Amino acid sequence: MYEEINTEEIPFIRTKLPKVDRMRESLDNPLLIIRELNNRSLYHFIQWFWPVVCNQQFEGNWHIEVLCAELERVAKRVANRQQKLHDVIINVPPGTSKTIVCSIMFPAWCWSQWYWMRFITASYSGALSLESAEYCRDLVRSSQYKAVYPDIDIKEDKDTKTNFKIVKKDWWHGKLNKAPRILQGGNRYSTSVGGSLMGFHADIIVWDDPINPTQSISDKERDIANRWIDNTLPTRKTDKGISVVIGIMQRLHQDDPTGHILNKKKDNIYNICLPGEIRNYKNRVNPPELAKFYIDDLLDPKRLSWKHLNDLKSDLGQYGYAGQIGQDPTPAGGGMFHVDSFILITQPPLSKEIVQTVRYWDKASSEGKGAYTVGVKMCKLKSGIFVIMDVKRGQWGSNKREQIIKDTAVADGVNTYVYVEQEPGSGGKESAEGTIRNLIGYSCYADKPTGDKVFRADPYSVQVNNGLFQIMAGFWNHEYIEEHRFFPYSMYKDQVDASSGAFNHLVGRKVAGRIT
Repeated sequence: MYEEINTEEIPFIRTKLPKVDRMRESLDNPLLIIRELNNRSLYHFIQWFWPVVCNQQFEGNWHIEVLCAELERVAKRVANRQQKLHDVIINVPPGTSKTIVCSIMFPAWCWSQWYWMRFITASYSGALSLESAEYCRDLVRSSQYKAVYPDIDIKEDKDTKTNFKIVKKDWWHGKLNKAPRILQGGNRYSTSVGGSLMGFHADIIVWDDPINPTQSISDKERDIANRWIDNTLPTRKTDKGISVVIGIMQRLHQDDPTGHILNKKKDNIYNICLPGEIRNYKNRVNPPELAKFYIDDLLDPKRLSWKHLNDLKSDLGQYGYAGQIGQDPTPAGGGMFHVDSFILITQPPLSKEIVQTVRYWDKASSEGKGAYTVGVKMCKLKSGIFVIMDVKRGQWGSNKREQIIKDTAVADGVNTYVYVEQEPGSGGKESAEGTIRNLIGYSCYADKPTGDKVFRADPYSVQVNNGLFQIMAGFWNHEYIEEHRFFPYSMYKDQVDASSGAFNHLVGRKVAGRIT
């Protein structure tokens, strides 16, 4: 398949020769034809060099061609120093060769034509980032790559997984059988998301899986990734008008880096979104016209068959499957809460219909940032229906928060029972006791819930999904419903937590802690 070439003896492919002479030379050396085909097609390049980086047989599929076409378009505009059209975000399921295509093969293909290109690559861990870099470096150093590209090499004294540098051997400025002139080229610098990039700039920046599924449930880890992408990467571009950022990941959370960036609704973001199946996630396909390439509603029947997907659904659960396979961080048909089951009403229930009313407060103390303080007013009717009467929500400092809680109690009246969630520790106890003292004359109690928020919300979600909840029409409806829609992967969980607390007290339920 490959021909060994002594790069010190054979001159660089002589593209400056007349066309007829180039044709004769190509017939003498078929690898010149391979080089030309590779230059024209990243997809062809991947097929040719696949055995170098993977011991499994190459399985082609249309989605790889789609990714290659976009990567080619981006690289050629950078190479021609044209103004950037957009940055790129690619969302595809795991197991679809996205890392081999985008993080390993793509830089090596670019250097074969534009040896000067500089890359910065990053993943959620340094080890993962370096693994991709090592595969890429081994590809460029391989005899197979040198056979097709004898003029491209790695600089001997700049050859580490973290940062290796490309050089070009220029025979045209040397003499036959003499050492060629060495032209200093680009490089690949690899780091972890959140890592330092001081002193490094790139023509193309690639982040591949910036968070993993475990990190995605942590507000802190998501914030680290999002801030790094927002604040660090834009300063590392060689030319801000030309350099491009390419992101690749499967969706993991409503506010993962993809969600975070797309929520900004920037015009210069091109999103390729290819769910693993469209029986449930057709609306996630982007561009939408790509849905016509799915076979039996599958993105790739060989890599992700229905049997394989069903096994993954069992392993990942409905939320993990929806995100990683469906590219939708909520399951098909809704999440834990089927929000279409909420019934909107415009008139409050008559007092004679009400069995009991409670207002449950989930308190926070950060003014203008962080979690919200939420007070949900809920009543139970004789018919067994529950009504969300009102929601107070804001990011208030302690003094303003306590005043709002008191004003709300006055407006609700003495017939509304007030519960205040007591956080663990002495600080949580003092805060709850302070609120109770502030509400002297009202039925106010501290509540010490156990178990995680998802576990506590489960009994409440069952009744919502059974159609037993009505919501009074109000300006707060949208944020309230959307938080339920995405729970437990919603950006905030305070309204759901306060609602489940109110519900559990209305039904007299004591929620047991989960034993771990």
